Amino acid sequence: MEEIALSQDPTIVTLINDYGFPVVALVGLGYFVYYIWTFVSNELEPKIEEMHFQLIRVIDQVRMLDNDLIRLQQKVDTVLEYKENERKKNE
Repeated sequence: MEEIALSQDPTIVTLINDYGFPVVALVGLGYFVYYIWTFVSNELEPKIEEMHFQLIRVIDQVRMLDNDLIRLQQKVDTVLEYKENERKKNE
């Protein structure tokens, strides 16, 4: 009878048989947390920082436009007031 050579590579089934499901699940979840932590640190944080600076630029531009609109509205109000005064003088 031939002997079947079993592979010595650890598979999930052999790991669960050797160490138990809670230990294997804990190691898997630990790796998942490590993977998410490194992904957020290396990939997302630099992009978030870049977007933060762009957001500050956009907010500054909106403030400048708001100031321009306020000045323009004051000029329009002045012109309308001047026209109203001229109309009253002519009557």
